[in-house]
Amino acid sequence: MITTHSTADPRNRAMKAGRTAAALIACMAATPCAEGSAPRPRMTNAEKPMKTPATSPVPSAPSKASTAYGPSIMSCQLRPFGPGNAGTVRLPVDAQSSPAPPTGTMAERRARIRGRPAPSAPTGAGVRAGGRGGAPAIRLRTGRRPAHHGPVRLEAITWDRLGDLLAERLLTVEPADGGPWTRVAFDGAPAARPGDLAGRVREALRVRGRPCLVVGTAGFLRPASVRLEYGHRDVDSYYDGWYDTGALWREVFGPLEPGGDGRVLPDLWDPVTDRATRSPRVPLPPGGFLLLHGPFLLRHWFPFDLSVHLLLGPGALRRRTPEDEHWTLPAFERYAHETDPAATADVLIRADDPGRPAWNG
Repeated sequence: MITTHSTADPRNRAMKAGRTAAALIACMAATPCAEGSAPRPRMTNAEKPMKTPATSPVPSAPSKASTAYGPSIMSCQLRPFGPGNAGTVRLPVDAQSSPAPPTGTMAERRARIRGRPAPSAPTGAGVRAGGRGGAPAIRLRTGRRPAHHGPVRLEAITWDRLGDLLAERLLTVEPADGGPWTRVAFDGAPAARPGDLAGRVREALRVRGRPCLVVGTAGFLRPASVRLEYGHRDVDSYYDGWYDTGALWREVFGPLEPGGDGRVLPDLWDPVTDRATRSPRVPLPPGGFLLLHGPFLLRHWFPFDLSVHLLLGPGALRRRTPEDEHWTLPAFERYAHETDPAATADVLIRADDPGRPAWNG
């Protein structure tokens, strides 16, 4: 005789189906009706024989949301679901109007968020507006020629005449820091030979009875172990790490600051022997001129009172640069792109033709 399980009894299935339907009906009864009418507890036909009370919704405690960072969605008022306003949300009064867009520069907004005073832009005669990215470009002296915009008118001139005119102009330049020494930059690639022009100006100043000292950045190269750490032809190292700018600040510009003794170190390191030169310091009398020549001078914020840039076009720079030094050409392209020395310098000299220079006067 085979005995079947109790769940196979059709009567048991009907009872379970009735209980499931009763739970579903009770849940539907607890749902809010249209137009916001409140649900009413009721006894269903399936529940009456079982004496089971209907389910009614139990209100939960209101939650509290922080408003430290603006209105919360928890504080919004929901309209009853129904015709004409289905799914609509009424925001608090302080959130109904759109917030005002942020004002001020990025630095000012960042300072307000951090609770710090906004950085003030430098003012005065030592500031030139129109820097990169819209920020003011700061310079360390007054009386600088404004940056060139668009084509620059150049005038043909000879090298001897150019040396005399630059010397005459230097006699009218006053040091920006009020010290007794004038600092001049002759900036240009080695192929432009800025040291030759510095020598011509020195001779013109000597004839006029003014002392001057010519210093080349080639005497302030870093040791080979540092300079060639990433290889003999690493462009980034050549651009950023070959020249000891810290030594230039300390040994050349430091003694010429107000209150300095004027004793300048003309060179520091010999790249041929890779040894210190041990050169004695050279005293520069008050009223004298420092003529510093070399590449990439206008990107280090040196305190020059007058800057001269010798410009070579890309073709002329390639032709006049020795072939074994062509690997340095990308560094000068980067310098022209980042610093724009043709627009930054006070005096611009075009030296594509070694015998026929031209300048902006």
